[in-house]
Amino acid sequence: MSYYTPRGGLPPQTALLTDRAIVKQAYTFIPKGVLRDIVTSNLPGFTNTRSWILARPIPGSATTFAQLIVEIAPGGGATTPESEGGVEGVIFVTAGALTLTLGAERHVLEPGGYAFLAPGARWSLANDGDGPTSFHWIRKAYERIDGVAVPTSFVTRDQDVEPRAMPDTDGAWATTRFVDPGDLSHDMHVNIATFQPGGSIPFAETHVMEHGLYVLQGKAVYRLNDDWVECEAGDYMLLRAFCPQACYAGGPEPFRYLLYKDVNRQIRLT
Repeated sequence: MSYYTPRGGLPPQTALLTDRAIVKQAYTFIPKGVLRDIVTSNLPGFTNTRSWILARPIPGSATTFAQLIVEIAPGGGATTPESEGGVEGVIFVTAGALTLTLGAERHVLEPGGYAFLAPGARWSLANDGDGPTSFHWIRKAYERIDGVAVPTSFVTRDQDVEPRAMPDTDGAWATTRFVDPGDLSHDMHVNIATFQPGGSIPFAETHVMEHGLYVLQGKAVYRLNDDWVECEAGDYMLLRAFCPQACYAGGPEPFRYLLYKDVNRQIRLT
């Protein structure tokens, strides 16, 4: 498994300013080349840590979630990473080793490590290794519903979850599902989609779910609203609700991306 991880730095003064960044009403495209030192943020409660904030709820953009790439240097971390009550989260590690203490249990997450952190869970993070660790942190305000229990936290790995081939694709398109789609206790899914070279989404998906889509491996041409955009490992796409989307995977290796979507809740009108 391969997981792209940004390293920061700055381009030389001789570099051209032209890049692939796009911001439109229906979507935002953030290429890997803009994830530089100058656009990082510190996080309250963390030590020896920096982050790239990819998505946040703002008018005219995503409204349901926030997504960050977090890099912790050796010796850094946080005893109380989540400061807001009622917020759930997912952590997915792309580089290094991240120590997650969840309740009374200690887990060391290496690349491919995945943790769902239930609202109200007690957890902390530390980098006890010799090099930096990097991970995605997706946060969402949990939406409770009567008669359905709040989901419990769990830890797993990409390598331990068998991808499920999508119907009628002969394995060209598969999804690694970390949560049972029929479990109504979960109001968000963070999965991994995998396309073999030449695989595609063969129709323009147009749906109510928002997406945060980070390319972990490979390259493709992605349909975003009425644009076809080339993307590669390290690029990020934020899709508003009802933004049409499709893709063709290219290149010699699988095209894989980490995918957020909000699910399993009625539309609130009052």
